[in-house]
Amino acid sequence: MNLLMRQTLPLLELDILRTFVAIAETGNFTTAAETVHRTPSAVSMQIKKLEELLGCTLFRRDARSVVLTHHGEVLLSYARRLIALSNEAVSRFMMPEMNGVVRLGAPDDVGELILPEVLRRFAETFPSIAVNVSIENSANLRRAVAERRLDLAIFNSADGTLPVPGEILLKEQLVWAGKNCGNAHLKNPLPVSVWEEGCIWRARALEELSRSGRDFRVAYFCAHHMGQRAAIRADLAVAPLARFLVGDDMVALGEKDGLPDLGHYLIGLVVSDEAEAPAQAVAEYIRAAFARMERRPMDMLQVAC
Repeated sequence: MNLLMRQTLPLLELDILRTFVAIAETGNFTTAAETVHRTPSAVSMQIKKLEELLGCTLFRRDARSVVLTHHGEVLLSYARRLIALSNEAVSRFMMPEMNGVVRLGAPDDVGELILPEVLRRFAETFPSIAVNVSIENSANLRRAVAERRLDLAIFNSADGTLPVPGEILLKEQLVWAGKNCGNAHLKNPLPVSVWEEGCIWRARALEELSRSGRDFRVAYFCAHHMGQRAAIRADLAVAPLARFLVGDDMVALGEKDGLPDLGHYLIGLVVSDEAEAPAQAVAEYIRAAFARMERRPMDMLQVAC
């Protein structure tokens, strides 16, 4: 009897599982539809079919959000493992030559918030490629690629001065970040939290403060963006941050708050001219991730975090 039941169990379709995972990760049917290249109505039909197959509700939906039910959370773990196993099996036959080690560099903010999700997706498709990540400042990263110590690197660059070789991944606004309902920006001299020498955000911020005539002091110094965020959240200082790094417990400050405009900066990518197929594959995943981020920056960060 048990053998008969096992033989008649329905099979889960990987295509539908990919749609299910996309919805779980984005929290939005429309965004998930773009990810899997289907229409929103087709995505809804897939989930309806999956829920009917399993006899349970996988998502709770309201006008604002889509969240997993308990059954959905259980299925998500299985779905990711099944998709990863399928990708691994297919890659053994279709891309047997795609293996090896890729040396990737990134600045602290990108390495912390964006790369983990990019590399997770990449590993699902190319399980035989190992990606070693180095976190450094942008100048050192570009130098490491030029010296063949890295295969490719993401870097930050002042607006309008993208190094050659290099390509633009994203143009982002640079803002003053302060604690939500905090008063650090009202103090005189202005307490500022900055990075190490050579950081383009530091150079831009201090230059604009000096040009505006605003008195300031370096109240907090840290080479990592998490330290900057800690100083902001404690209301010890304000700091120049990329707009996408300003969390819900922070506020973007500007000229209306007595602080100079910081303009924009560029996030770029440089790939060694000797980069082989595995490194080129990593580069393509990075380009795709930033393209999604440009369309929906907050959705991208929610996935990454």
